[in-house]
Amino acid sequence: MKTVRIGSGAGYAGDRIEPAIDLIEKGNLDYIIFECLAERTISLAQKAKMEDPKKGYNALFEYRFDRILEALKEHHVKVITNMGAANPYHAALKCQEMAKDKELKNLKIAYVEGDDVSSKLNDYQDYVTIETKKPLSAIDGEVLSANGYIGCSGIVEALKNDADIVITGRVADPSLSLGPLVYEFGWSMDDYEKLGKGTWVGHLLECAGQVTGGYFADPGYKDVPELWNLGFPIIEVDENGDGVVSKLPNTGGIVTTETVKEQSLYEIQDPENYFTPDVIADFSKITVKQIGENEVRIENASGKAPNGYFKTSVGYHDCYIGEGQISYGGSNALAKAKLAREVLEHRFEMIGLKAEEVRFDYIGVNSLYKDSISNEMGQYIPNEVRLRVAARVKTKEEAKLVGNEVEALYTNGPSGGGGAVKTIKDIVSIASILIPNDHFHITVGYMEV
Repeated sequence: MKTVRIGSGAGYAGDRIEPAIDLIEKGNLDYIIFECLAERTISLAQKAKMEDPKKGYNALFEYRFDRILEALKEHHVKVITNMGAANPYHAALKCQEMAKDKELKNLKIAYVEGDDVSSKLNDYQDYVTIETKKPLSAIDGEVLSANGYIGCSGIVEALKNDADIVITGRVADPSLSLGPLVYEFGWSMDDYEKLGKGTWVGHLLECAGQVTGGYFADPGYKDVPELWNLGFPIIEVDENGDGVVSKLPNTGGIVTTETVKEQSLYEIQDPENYFTPDVIADFSKITVKQIGENEVRIENASGKAPNGYFKTSVGYHDCYIGEGQISYGGSNALAKAKLAREVLEHRFEMIGLKAEEVRFDYIGVNSLYKDSISNEMGQYIPNEVRLRVAARVKTKEEAKLVGNEVEALYTNGPSGGGGAVKTIKDIVSIASILIPNDHFHITVGYMEV
């Protein structure tokens, strides 16, 4: 029976590159995917594109492809990635330029476009957002982007036309792997059982090192060997859509039924109805079986017809967050931090800080769980505390005031403060709407080396 080997080269925009190159060179792969887009990532990319029309693709694109293209000289592995972000065309141009510089030959680069519907947003102002249940028109902030989670059709078309590298924008994460499976096995786009299985494969691969023990690791409870040398996953898939999850030998991490189960449930609200643009996948009856060291057999995913909509992320400039931090040490550290908070609360009132929200944290005491849970976990007297304050405001000028007041604690008390820092974050937020999939026009372009 024919099989296809797909490796994962990245699980997020800033992921490391060495495990991916190991897979290209030693994994006997047919394909490698690089999943590098999160909800906010593409909005930030659109913002970069607005500043420079030739930018807007992944910030590590050149860094990664410098290593990827070098590895492809000796190893013919097809590359599929959404590193094109807001600008797949110019990402493909850059890839072509880099390939020529490295004197690669007979390389075909495809770029998939059509996910960007920013120019059509006026047509959707009355659409209700998933997060707030209010119409899109209620957004209070400058809209930066609107990108739909499109499916695997553009990838399949590119592969049918002999593309070696496929660069996309906002393609749904599992579709990066489903595309080559549909192409290689000739699956019909209404064979929902196989599409559901392929989507499970893509879901296991999309976060790279998570399924090989990275996000699984919990020392003393779930120990993972050589986490610093974590190997990224490979899934060898058969014509039926079932497969085997593994990793390279002599790399860190583990592949077990437990790591596979955890990743299978990652970000899944309803295992019986996992909505994607290609299929509504059903993971409710999946089976995982350990068949060898770091080898897990996966079977019995399924699916049904998609709902006919593409989830579309609308990115908008929401606010600024002004932040300040300062540390206190010694037996009275927590009391000093609490006094510093009291000082700041009064100072913000005195200077008329126009904040929508202000948050104080004692890092190491209550910053993760706040008092309601932290107090239940047991009282103790810390020897060091870092006070953090963050305020949500509408202007950069207001944001500056927050950090300035924290810095002023140096000489204005309480005593012993040190390590003060202040930052301003320009916040891009997301509102999601569902747009009928026939409102999107998916196109594929090509470049050759």
